[in-house]
Amino acid sequence: MKKCQWAVSSKLEEKYHDLEWGVPIHDDRLLFEFLILEGAQAGLSWSTILNKREGYRKAFDNFDAQLIAQYDEEKIQQLLNNPEIVRNKLKVNAAINNAQVFLAIQKEYGSFDRYIWQFVGRKSIQNRWQQLSQIPAITLESEKMSKNLKKEGFKFIGETICYAFMQAVGMVNDHTIDCFRHKEVKDMRCE
Repeated sequence: MKKCQWAVSSKLEEKYHDLEWGVPIHDDRLLFEFLILEGAQAGLSWSTILNKREGYRKAFDNFDAQLIAQYDEEKIQQLLNNPEIVRNKLKVNAAINNAQVFLAIQKEYGSFDRYIWQFVGRKSIQNRWQQLSQIPAITLESEKMSKNLKKEGFKFIGETICYAFMQAVGMVNDHTIDCFRHKEVKDMRCE
């Protein structure tokens, strides 16, 4: 089966591509997980984050925003000493900050899902890229999302991070048209 070019570098990336990437997500906990992981990726490869994903789940209480929002200095030190995650103080502090903002958005909008999917008109954008080189790093939607999230108080949430997040959670279908997942993901659209 033909796959997106980036997905054949490792078994872990291939599994992520085949099962998760581009599938529309409307579960707040999972949306929060991807928000934190995409922020952690800044300046690193996605394969690095995928390799540390289970470590992140353990270290960050399975991405329970209620718990993360309460992290104190002792917990921050534990995280900064944990080799199973990216030990960057700015990124760790951003995760805690982002949990607090995430909870405020949930309260205001009823769910983070309702808030975040507004940037694509509440339905997946179905792209038809022929090759990897055509896929943008930033779009008007990711610029608008980034600007809005920053205004809300989120950290590590630039335009490129937002677009990677949109790809991961199925807000856009960026599987190339020759990839077997393009049609499968398109058919999964949740509107």
